[in-house]
Amino acid sequence: MSNQIPEEVIEEIRKANDIVDIIGDYIQLKKQGRNYFGLCPFHGEKTPSFSVTQEKQIFHCFGCGKGGNVVTFLMEMENYSFFEALQHLADRSGIQLPETNSKTTESSLSQENQDILSAHEWLAKLYHHLLRYTKDGKEGYGYLQDRGVKDESIDAFQLGFAPNVKDFTAEFLKKKGFHQQLLVKAGLINLREDGQISDRFRGRIIFPIRNHLGKTVAFGGRATIGDSKPKYINSPESELFHKGKLLYNFDLAKKHIRKKNEAILFEGQMDIIAAYQAGIRNVIATLGTALTEYQAKLLKRYVNTVILCYDGDRAGLDAAYKAAVLLRQSGCEVKIAHLENNIDPDSFIQTYGGDAFEKEVIKASDTFMSFYMRFLKKDFNLNHEGDRINYIEKVLKQLAMIDSPIEREYYVKELSKEYGISIDTLTNEISGYREKFGTNKDNHQKNRYTSNMVWNVRKSKLLPAFQNAERQLISYMLQNVRITEKIQDEIGAGFNIDSHKIIATHLYAFYEEGNEADVSLFLERITDSELQQQITEIAMLPVQEDISDQELNDYIRIIRTKNSDMDTIKSLKDQQKMAEQQQDPIKAAQIAMQIIEINKQLKHPK
Repeated sequence: MSNQIPEEVIEEIRKANDIVDIIGDYIQLKKQGRNYFGLCPFHGEKTPSFSVTQEKQIFHCFGCGKGGNVVTFLMEMENYSFFEALQHLADRSGIQLPETNSKTTESSLSQENQDILSAHEWLAKLYHHLLRYTKDGKEGYGYLQDRGVKDESIDAFQLGFAPNVKDFTAEFLKKKGFHQQLLVKAGLINLREDGQISDRFRGRIIFPIRNHLGKTVAFGGRATIGDSKPKYINSPESELFHKGKLLYNFDLAKKHIRKKNEAILFEGQMDIIAAYQAGIRNVIATLGTALTEYQAKLLKRYVNTVILCYDGDRAGLDAAYKAAVLLRQSGCEVKIAHLENNIDPDSFIQTYGGDAFEKEVIKASDTFMSFYMRFLKKDFNLNHEGDRINYIEKVLKQLAMIDSPIEREYYVKELSKEYGISIDTLTNEISGYREKFGTNKDNHQKNRYTSNMVWNVRKSKLLPAFQNAERQLISYMLQNVRITEKIQDEIGAGFNIDSHKIIATHLYAFYEEGNEADVSLFLERITDSELQQQITEIAMLPVQEDISDQELNDYIRIIRTKNSDMDTIKSLKDQQKMAEQQQDPIKAAQIAMQIIEINKQLKHPK
């Protein structure tokens, strides 16, 4: 695919998109030394083993082994073709790709899904235009104005209105060339038993539901009349739309979430819009369902702290508790905003204003433990002695799961003060639960990242000396043209590991074309995914900034010695076979000992 696009265009696109910025759109990266680390998006983990180097513009996961550059990352992450990854990066950086190439390029999406996306795009624009600029949208526009929604927000969220005409949508999309069967499958129109069609969202405010890339994949529709049933409807689930995997407004909020290192999670779309108008932008919402494990893990990749801001009624409290448990299991720190009963975030903002909401609700959020103690009280009559004891025991069990001694002590003092039980008694009870749960012993997860790195270093040391030498030499070659020229003159493709021979041969050709040392660009020339991963792993090896010729010659000597010793071993094996044929077991055994000794020297040279 790359040969259809001029190399200079590919290079321009790649250089215009910093790999740290691109990967930072998908996971939370933290700088440690010269590299950035985060949770790998390609396999499940709770501690970071995914490394990104800005200097070399490559990534590598020490856990699952995936690696590459900014283009291969998008191909893996989004299931993009090479061209689609380039198109995404080109759009992001304002670079125009040649027209002829885009027309002949296959998409990773099926033609049907491409058509469904296109239909949603057309409808989103149409519904928005109707709401903002036509009489057909007057009903919806008036409703939003009454709810305090401003034009700026209507435009930012591309809110729209579907006229109360049964075949409006079908006729519009038919003129655009879309087949009725496809529109029924996409859930944009309904097909009745009598064969008649009707607009699924007729007479409703339209909330476009976008994926993380900003593509509209579904719609939410809200009735404008209070007694309409149901009040909310969504598009049906499809290959493109899974309610349990998407979060409303995530595409717009993720940059604000990264900046604040905090996400505020709501239940409703109107809550999002009210917060947005109040200047609070790191806000997202579920899509009419409870938070899922997938969504919790997704949030953990982006952020450490999640503030739950659900309705203040019993249903809101129950939902907040379940969501908090999922988020904590995923490794997030959780806070819970406290709203009085029968008030939702939208109503609070409309009544008291955005400043009050931020100060009195968001910034005053409870810790999970404070919320849990309050949440738990609703199930007990604390005027009864038995209920009080059961309540305290449940709280102590939850406290036993907290690792921080300071946090445990804080809540123990609260319990002691409120219920007149000594701190020692409560602390001893917690210690018993921690012993029972094995909480004190389970520290391996915290050290897993360090262990991963140590394990990788040990793995490298456990390799035969010649293999370590070849890996280190290639690592220097990837970063220095002069070193590569020296190695080419000294040993050429005379590496002992087949994949190392292939990498070296590609590298010689790469530099002979006049390219500078650039691991990311070099990876563009490698089509084999396993070889790409091996190159990124080698490129991540620590190297000295200035290596002497003597050190390089030592690596070359080890590699050459291996070649020479392998020739010797081959000759000895021929002699051993001859001795066996001549029925001379003593000589055959002596030769075998020589072979063993040479192999020992290869693995552990003096």
